[in-house]
Amino acid sequence: MSKASEYPMNRAIRIGDGDNVATAIADIAPGQLLFADEDIRAAAAVPRGHKIALAAIARGSPVVKYGFPIGRAAANIAPGEPVHRHNLATALGDKGDYHYSPQPVQAAAAAPSTAFRGYVRADGRVGTRNEIWILPTVGCVGNLAARVARIAGERHAGRVDGVHAFKHPFGCSQLGDDLGHTRKLLAALAQHPNAGGVLIVALGCESNQLGALLDLIPADRRAHIRTLSAQAVEDDEAACLALIDELVEHCGDMVRTEAPLSKLVLGVKCGGSDGLSGLTANPLVGRMADAVAAAGGKVVLTEIPEIFGAEQLLMDRAVSRAVFDDTVALVHDFKDYFIRHGEPVSENPSPGNIAGGITTLEEKSLGAVQKGGRVPLVDVQRYGGEARLPGLTLLEAPGNDAVSSTALTAAGATIILFTTGRGTPLGFPAPTLKIASNSDLAARKAGWIDFDAGRVLDNGFERSAEALLDLIAATASGAPTKAEANEERDIAIWKSGVTL
Repeated sequence: MSKASEYPMNRAIRIGDGDNVATAIADIAPGQLLFADEDIRAAAAVPRGHKIALAAIARGSPVVKYGFPIGRAAANIAPGEPVHRHNLATALGDKGDYHYSPQPVQAAAAAPSTAFRGYVRADGRVGTRNEIWILPTVGCVGNLAARVARIAGERHAGRVDGVHAFKHPFGCSQLGDDLGHTRKLLAALAQHPNAGGVLIVALGCESNQLGALLDLIPADRRAHIRTLSAQAVEDDEAACLALIDELVEHCGDMVRTEAPLSKLVLGVKCGGSDGLSGLTANPLVGRMADAVAAAGGKVVLTEIPEIFGAEQLLMDRAVSRAVFDDTVALVHDFKDYFIRHGEPVSENPSPGNIAGGITTLEEKSLGAVQKGGRVPLVDVQRYGGEARLPGLTLLEAPGNDAVSSTALTAAGATIILFTTGRGTPLGFPAPTLKIASNSDLAARKAGWIDFDAGRVLDNGFERSAEALLDLIAATASGAPTKAEANEERDIAIWKSGVTL
């Protein structure tokens, strides 16, 4: 991709050599040149992040960005004309015809000798935080958990990195796989390496029975877990606080020790994307994925509906036929999920995405998958599953920011890189770095944004990647994210079934 600094007068970027559209990197007025060295002028105003035709595109012909079709022209498009909802339509169908044709994945350059200071757990995993987590089995005890977390957080300030309750409205009036999702997700969170101690608080009469939840947690990962059924004790608040005191004695005063980048589990996520996300923030995060994977670490990518239209690119990186088959099954299952509910698989992008310049799901997906860099696809995990292998794991979860980021945490992510072109204050159990696709957002919402990826348009990727990797190492070593400083720490569970 060209850098703006190479051609200071450029107002747009052509990403792939075969692209017939470019993306505006600044607002373009009618008649302005797009490139310093080419006589292509805008026929009308084009906002930053939006597309503009580089050549005549006949109605029905592919519109190409990132070197791949992002849909078909819904009308004849003249050179210099804006390309958006009025003249571009998705070409996605309900099903995909996928083929196994593994492509050699060019290995990323050897990772720098970046290290971080984390908490080494008994099983060798390394946490980036040493916190006490309170997990309610059911929404009925959510406020109890939150109240206990506030009291315990003040009581044990300085001994642990924090005491946090993760409320949710589920755990009762659920059936079958829907209840299973809740149970599996909570069991996975209870095993997270950032939690030096976990208190699971039950009500007692809920569908999500405590015993069944504990059955999902291996015995060798239960030493740091305590449980309480509120209906079984007289003073539930005091009983919870006593158990947290016990947990703090178990894990409090732990010290950070140096750990290699290979011990990091990186979750990658995008939300509120704009037309620059696929040019700046997402490919920059892809370089972080490459660095972590090259060191021997794990990278987790999710948001399955937001790879539709680009899924074959991931399938081509599968390390085996079995991983390819698992990926196909996951994509088909998610498309069937849409179809069962009478929704088209292309019911995306969001209004915010559209305002930011993204037109079709293909365009959004081709930008989104760049967060996985060039890392080989080594495993596919269903919702609530854990990343087990070095390399890229594809995780089942919807595109919803809170649901998918919670699933990334449950999969073991100890840092989440969250790219955004529109901005969001949300934070999740794992430290979440917000990475802006454009410098305007980074400046306007400095209280939300941790890193400005818009700088790659001037500085290029190499310097920006070095700066972001340094920030990741500092965050993994304890520096708070903006979301943590703002006390934005929440979970959301995927509700996929009926409610009794």
